[in-house]
Amino acid sequence: MRAAAASADQGLVDADLGGGVIKQRIARPGEGKSGGYRVIVLFRSGTRAVFVYGFAKNERDNIRTDELAKFRTLAGLILGYSDAEIATAVEHGELIEVRDDQAVP
Repeated sequence: MRAAAASADQGLVDADLGGGVIKQRIARPGEGKSGGYRVIVLFRSGTRAVFVYGFAKNERDNIRTDELAKFRTLAGLILGYSDAEIATAVEHGELIEVRDDQAVP
């Protein structure tokens, strides 16, 4: 996930879905990205990347139009949060923060 966010920050976005929503590809361990996973990310460059949904390419082709509309609405809310609001959401378990210096289980 960190690599996907770092790539997006460098302008390497697999699909810009508009409204602060992007889709990034993540490779399966030992394989390439083409048959791997897709993740939907609420994204603002240099500021915030919130991973909200993931799926395996072999299980699903894409998200539906109604899902995209809901992700865009969610992006409008979450990307507008202040740092304090993000901290509160993390504190209450509504969001999980993954930091660069933190091991991922």
